[in-house]
Amino acid sequence: MSCSTEHIITNILRNPKRTVSVSTRQAKQLHAHIVKTKGTFHDDNILVLSLYSNLNLLHHSLHLFNSLPSPPPPLAWSSLIKCYTSHSLLHLSFSSFKSMRSLSVPANQHVFPSLLKASTLLKHHKLAHSLHASVVRLGLDSDLYISNALINMYAKFCNFSVAANAGNVFDVIPHREKFEIDSVGKIFDMMPVRDVVSWNTVIAGYAQNGMYVEALNMVRKMGNNGNLKPDSFTLSSILPVFAEYVDVYRGKEIHGYALRHGFDGDVFIGSSLVDMYAKCNRLEHSIEVFRLLPRKDAISWNSIIAGCVQNGEFDRGLGFFRRMLKENVRPMHVSFSSVIPACAHLTAMSLGKQLHGCITRLGFDDNEFIASSLVDMYAKCGNIKMARYVFDRIGKRDTVSWTAIIMGCAMHGHALDAVSLFENMLEDGIRPCYVAFMAVLTACSHAGLVDEGWRYFNTMEREFGIAPGLEHYAAVADLLGRAGRLEEAYDFISNMGVQATGSVWSTLLAACRAHKSVELAEKVVDKLLLIDPENMGAYVLMSNIYSAARRWKDAARLRIHMRKKGLKKIPACSWIEVGKEVHTFMAGDKSHPYYDKINEALNVLLEQMEKEGYVLDTNEVLHDVDEDHKRDMLHNHSERLAIAFGIISTTAGTTIRIIKNIRVCADCHTAIKFISKIVGREIVVRDNSRFHHFKNGSCSCGDYW
Repeated sequence: MSCSTEHIITNILRNPKRTVSVSTRQAKQLHAHIVKTKGTFHDDNILVLSLYSNLNLLHHSLHLFNSLPSPPPPLAWSSLIKCYTSHSLLHLSFSSFKSMRSLSVPANQHVFPSLLKASTLLKHHKLAHSLHASVVRLGLDSDLYISNALINMYAKFCNFSVAANAGNVFDVIPHREKFEIDSVGKIFDMMPVRDVVSWNTVIAGYAQNGMYVEALNMVRKMGNNGNLKPDSFTLSSILPVFAEYVDVYRGKEIHGYALRHGFDGDVFIGSSLVDMYAKCNRLEHSIEVFRLLPRKDAISWNSIIAGCVQNGEFDRGLGFFRRMLKENVRPMHVSFSSVIPACAHLTAMSLGKQLHGCITRLGFDDNEFIASSLVDMYAKCGNIKMARYVFDRIGKRDTVSWTAIIMGCAMHGHALDAVSLFENMLEDGIRPCYVAFMAVLTACSHAGLVDEGWRYFNTMEREFGIAPGLEHYAAVADLLGRAGRLEEAYDFISNMGVQATGSVWSTLLAACRAHKSVELAEKVVDKLLLIDPENMGAYVLMSNIYSAARRWKDAARLRIHMRKKGLKKIPACSWIEVGKEVHTFMAGDKSHPYYDKINEALNVLLEQMEKEGYVLDTNEVLHDVDEDHKRDMLHNHSERLAIAFGIISTTAGTTIRIIKNIRVCADCHTAIKFISKIVGREIVVRDNSRFHHFKNGSCSCGDYW
């Protein structure tokens, strides 16, 4: 035995009530020393049991407990119960307490903190209240550690109540939730002595339950307390409040306090600051705080990755994820929940597949949050089959996973599947959320299911207590507009329960263009520009409507008005990823290094298409030019250039995936159907509203889009 170990053992035996930091090896040596010098049944073994319990050594604790003379003293029972609770063996904690009481062993102040923690983890309200009553009867309610445990318990129970009642719009604040949070304040106020843990527990409890004003007030009171000052835990608890309020100025005050008191190197404070600045739209501040952290753990890496993604800096988020892996920091499940949406937004499916492989290797593939993100990513990247494959293997499906697959099916033209999945969700007892209704209404809109769409819209508030929002009204307007029921759509928008926005009127304006209703379009655009006079899309749509009706002067007048207002039309653009490189094509663009080969491929395809019966629809060219010029313009639409490049750059049979920033025109839609049949490939085109899957001469939208 080393001299340092002998010194530690001597200190423990001389001062058994004083907390001493020991290793597992030193605790075992102490046990051996006591058995050798004093015997198996000596009272000092209870001290060893306490050390084993603090070190979470369940097997050693249990073995030593069973070797004690019966009945073991209260401290032995409290050590065993603490160890069971630490290992989440909660029922064994309570069965041990029951055995202890049956042997008439009195309960002391050491046993209740562990039991209160166990009842919290079990979310067992009645059991917790019974323990509180026992504490009061035994006169232990003034004990510092028990009071801290009670505050933590009631704060957590309030949080559970909020989560459980999240979908209940009729109860503003449930009775149980109010009781729990009131208990937090009452216990704290009645405590004769408070330590930093007491203050921090109350502050964190208020913050986690959305009681931000109360949390801030408690921090101020703590700061005015002469003996106790906020520590790193206090600051990391309060920073999310400023993130929620988007109050960067107060957040900076906390940052300054942390710098003045030397907390800036603390990894928890650093992660909270990164998160706070990101949520306050100060991403550069987040990156600077992250850069200055002397030590970066998985939580701080997750914070900066999530911050980048939340602020739309998807490439940066992926870059930080790569750096995290290079520095051998093992990703947590939340790392993937943050980075997968970046792949979805960038439609980077090859990278998404690599992440999926990494998830499987790390054993996170059974995590429902990650699985939901994967469903959403695959759907947004154009692979609905893989999205459905992942969804079908989720063990415990929640509202998020159901909504992700329903929206995915809706965007890919699988409307009947989307409606069927929505009904399956209801049968499984899952309450649909705000977004789930958006998904099913979108599905109905894309398939012309007018009656079903009306039924879902009417059941939102009546059966589920969800008030329709602008997105739902826009979906119903789109549903009616696509079905050609333009006047009905106009009346619906005019009599909405909320103030219509430009985006809602835009859906009807697009329908007017599709159904060539110039008169109604003029009424709609007047309404739209009254609300949103700078809406460039409205001018472009109306100009196109006039052009399609051969009202060239009216179209020219609008274009002149746009120029005077400084509004510029967004040029049509298409993207394709080939060999991990994204290629961009503009309409009529000849700058691509492979343009000559692309043009040659398009000419060959056009010749074969015309043999199959394809006829150019020059009505889609909304310019007052001759027919040859119109043919040339259609021939060089951005999606055709991208598809031709995909054909000449990939092996036969490879699926071609294209993204376009605006709606696919009717002629290109017809042409791509012919191309898919001629080359024998599936071509997936994602435009600004949905996915089109072209295969064997047909499209998944059924020509209804």
